[in-house]
Amino acid sequence: MKKFALIISFMLIALSSCNHEVDFTPRKINFERDVCYVCKMGLDAPKYNVQAINHLGEVRWYDDIGCMAEDMRDQDFNTWKGEKYKIWIGDADTGKWIDAEKAWYRFGDRTPMGYGYGAVKDKKEGYFDFETTIKRIDEGKTKRAEFIKKKKMSMSGKDGGGMKCAPGKCGK
Repeated sequence: MKKFALIISFMLIALSSCNHEVDFTPRKINFERDVCYVCKMGLDAPKYNVQAINHLGEVRWYDDIGCMAEDMRDQDFNTWKGEKYKIWIGDADTGKWIDAEKAWYRFGDRTPMGYGYGAVKDKKEGYFDFETTIKRIDEGKTKRAEFIKKKKMSMSGKDGGGMKCAPGKCGK
């Protein structure tokens, strides 16, 4: 009888551990440790940083929505995110986390990697929704070229002082 009770106990523990709820609330940035998944730069601009949380509770950090858009093009991202996921972005006005897929994006901000999109909670004339913003980034409608020229960086890093992105992550 003791063996049966022990077996039942183990089965209940195993079953309960499979049904854990994932915490999709925004995480706090650890500025000493957290880096952008795409460009590997340290996070330092909470008003533009992004975090994606997958179905396992794993977090991918991005320093700019443009870096996340680059990652979203990769099939690895779609596999990683799973069925249920949540994306948070810093409100460009307040720095508080807002739902990235419900946010509105203005173009022209000075962002960490120069894509130029700042997220805000409320819609205003000329602002874009999440899907449109990602599409615009994919189409190259960014301030990235101007940013790179101003920072004297190169996408390849061949000039010795340029930025190096993770393989296949810097796109256009």
